[in-house]
Amino acid sequence: QVQLEESGGGLVQPGGSLRLSCRPSGHTLTGYSTGWFRQAPGKEREFVAYINWAGYGTYYADSVKARFRISRDSAKSTAYLQMNNLKPEDTAVYRCAATLSSNTAYATDPSNYNYWGQGTQVTVSS
Repeated sequence: QVQLEESGGGLVQPGGSLRLSCRPSGHTLTGYSTGWFRQAPGKEREFVAYINWAGYGTYYADSVKARFRISRDSAKSTAYLQMNNLKPEDTAVYRCAATLSSNTAYATDPSNYNYWGQGTQVTVSS
């Protein structure tokens, strides 16, 4: 069974940076695009960023567009989310997900994703 594993979360002060990683275990997931979602306590899950399988198509939520960058290393089957200038409102559990869709029009809909990770906690606090 395919599983995604996230890493890189933690506690950081406002204005700090973190880099999250997402890689599959058990399979390489060739041809799958990757999305990042987050969910804060008491809030709905929200889309954060997406990168297509080839790495040339990306899409971001407006709230993170100027601060976060998504990338992938196909040789390592790993996707990354570089988060800069973190704010307290970025505090959430971040989960990565994999989809066969390479169309950014569908990137924000969680139902388009086939596989999910368990999540990694990101806490931004002084």
